[in-house]
Amino acid sequence: MKRTRMEKIAYPVVIAVLSLLCLSVIYPFLYMLAISLNEGADAAKGGVYIWPRSFTTINYEIVLGNEVIRHSYLITIGRTVLGTIGGLFVTLLAAYGLSYKKLPLRGTILGYILITMLFNGGLIPFYIQLNDLGLLNTFWVYIFPGLFSAWNMFVMLKFIQGIPEALIEAAELDGAGPVRALLQIVIPLSKPMLAALGLFTAVGHWNDWFAGSFFVTDQSLIPVQTFLQQLLSASDLSAVLGSNTNQEALARSSEMANITLMSIKMAVVMVSSIPILCIYPFLQKYFVKGVLIGSVKG
Repeated sequence: MKRTRMEKIAYPVVIAVLSLLCLSVIYPFLYMLAISLNEGADAAKGGVYIWPRSFTTINYEIVLGNEVIRHSYLITIGRTVLGTIGGLFVTLLAAYGLSYKKLPLRGTILGYILITMLFNGGLIPFYIQLNDLGLLNTFWVYIFPGLFSAWNMFVMLKFIQGIPEALIEAAELDGAGPVRALLQIVIPLSKPMLAALGLFTAVGHWNDWFAGSFFVTDQSLIPVQTFLQQLLSASDLSAVLGSNTNQEALARSSEMANITLMSIKMAVVMVSSIPILCIYPFLQKYFVKGVLIGSVKG
């Protein structure tokens, strides 16, 4: 189709604006990567922006060789996997049950859930509740409080209600019960929504530092983001090196002399952000469109 004169003028402008936006997002990532791969003392002189001037991997050897960081990484991976699977399971069951219009007290339950989205008891009552449940200073404080999200439930409920009733009715005529309808119809058709909600939930768990800072005092239970938050407020390298530093890296005294707190911080940031970024390409296809097109022909 032939473009108008205005469209010909607007097209390069839109491309330029979008390119600048992409650059503004990518540049900080490239800058941190360059600093993390550069000798700290050399990077402190300035002039390192998108490419390391004095390449080294000692920063990553220090970070990955630290026992505290490795353990916090395992805590983060564990809470992300269990929290995402558990959250999707609870959200799906709640939304599926409330999708039945004949469910007793359905309106009351939805109203109660809606109230929890608008109001909350505050941090102190929440802390007291976690203490009464025995969740403080345990791994499960990362899992149980976040299993149910009212927002995710309403999004999932709306999606399930959009599934053509003819599919459910056809399954019921074939003798399928609610569980079979859920497993064979609702879940297969809900894969795009489950993937989207799963990704948002996983990112939330991976990036959460708050719970580890306020609900956990045992350093062996802190996630990597809480460790990073502690590191960013540190004033020297002892927060990272300590007594668990990689001995092989320590032996390389000439390179260790060039380590700075900033270079270690950038390495920790990269180590904590790259894994979750790698998940996006595998789930991207589920954000394009659903799979309901053509499932019911008029």
